[in-house]
Parts: sequence; C-alpha cells; structure tokens
Amino acid sequence: MSPPTPGPARPGRSWPRPPIRRGYGERVSNVLIVEDDLRIGEALQRTLTRRGHQVRVAVTGLAGLQHAVDDAPDVVVLDLGLPDVEGRQLMSMIRAVSSVPIIVATARVEESEMVATLDAGADDYIVKPYSADQLEARMRAVLRRSQPGSPDEPPVVVGALTVDLAGRTATLDDRPLDLTKLEFDLLAYLAARAGRMVSKRQLMAEVWHQPYGGADKTVDVHLSWLRKKLGESAAEPRFITTVRGVGVKLMLPTDPAGPGAP
Repeated sequence: MSPPTPGPARPGRSWPRPPIRRGYGERVSNVLIVEDDLRIGEALQRTLTRRGHQVRVAVTGLAGLQHAVDDAPDVVVLDLGLPDVEGRQLMSMIRAVSSVPIIVATARVEESEMVATLDAGADDYIVKPYSADQLEARMRAVLRRSQPGSPDEPPVVVGALTVDLAGRTATLDDRPLDLTKLEFDLLAYLAARAGRMVSKRQLMAEVWHQPYGGADKTVDVHLSWLRKKLGESAAEPRFITTVRGVGVKLMLPTDPAGPGAP
C-alpha cells in the first residue's frame, strides 16, 4: 500500500473513535500497530478506523510495549525493524505480560526469518507490501482462533490426552499442557478428527485460514512444537503420526502404535 505524506506525531493520544458500521466483519477490535514508519502506521490507522476498528500507533518498541500493557489491545501488528528494540525481543517482552495475538508485518521475506519469528511466538507473519484487506483478513483469523469454543462442546479424549474445546485447555496424563493459541487450534482440529488423516493443505485452510495454501514449513514447525509438548517426536510418535505426501492424524488407542500402545 502507498502510505500518505507523514504528519506530526501525536504521542499519548487516545483510541480514535471509529464510525459505526453495522454488519461489517465479526466485531470491533482494538488494534495496536507497532511501526516505526509513521506514514505506514497512520495510513493503516485511517484505513482500519474507517472499517470500524479502534487503532493506536506506536513508533518505537518500548512505546508499543507500554500500550500493550495499558490498553489491552485485541491484536498487535508488529514490524520487526524497530529503532530501539529488535522485533522478536519485543515479542518476548509482550508475551511475558499478555497473550494478545501478534501478527508480524515485515519486509523480510526469507523463510528462516519467518520460521524464527513464528518460533519466537508470532501468531501470523505477513510480508510487505500488503493490502489492508489482507491484513484485516489475518486479523479476523487470529481473533477467531483466540475465542473460546461453545460451552456445549464436550471434551475430546484420546487415550491419556484430553482436549477441552470450550475451555481451550488440554491435559496429558492429568497434567495441563502449556500450549500457544495456534498449537491448541492445531491439536483441537486433529483431536476432533482423531483416527482420520488430514492433509497439510486442509490444515492451512482450517487452522491458519489460508484456503489457497501456504508454506508446508509453517505446519511442520508447529507440529514439531506440539509433538515436543506431547512428549514425542516424528521418529517416535505417541499421538501424532505423519504420512509423507498424504497428511497427519491424531492416532486412536486402537490404531497400531496408537496412544498407550506398547
């Protein structure tokens, strides 16, 4: 997107009051944009405000951290190239005080950067230049993933693993699992289809809400993290098995080498 000519910074301003737009999107959200290029930040602020969001812009990492603490945003859009704090370091600082979904928006296109950033705790990764429509779609996706399930949904039990979809919690051998939002979404999707093979394309469409596919590496990285927390590996699976070129499934106790099998 082409940012407008920058205007003077207005530190400490309150959330802009958005126009009321009935029926647009899922709900009004509070968005924190941490972007050192004020032209880009203010252009996004104007566009998202017109679409019914409440938006604040921070041009430094430390200011962004303060707003994340004080304003409790629903989602953070974070640039990695900040003048005072490295973006991934700032993510760790935000994660220490908040579980707010973080979308990294950066010009860095290398796969190694994407993997390292997701590994550091980002919920999504978008490469500049991008449209406001694409950013807003990703915002809706991470906000959907952060919402609890229906209170009527019963827990899914697979061997020693219990996944509570309503409470968004999971336990293994009666001990709670410390999962990120995406790790829980991935586990919940597999648990609801236990014993059935699910393709990586299907996971990208249903868990990452990217129906036209994406990098298999994204799925592989999150599967690796999830396996580690389940006390297994790809070479020695306890719950999750992968068939190259076919897909992934959460094994049932009745499956060969399934949960609890010798």
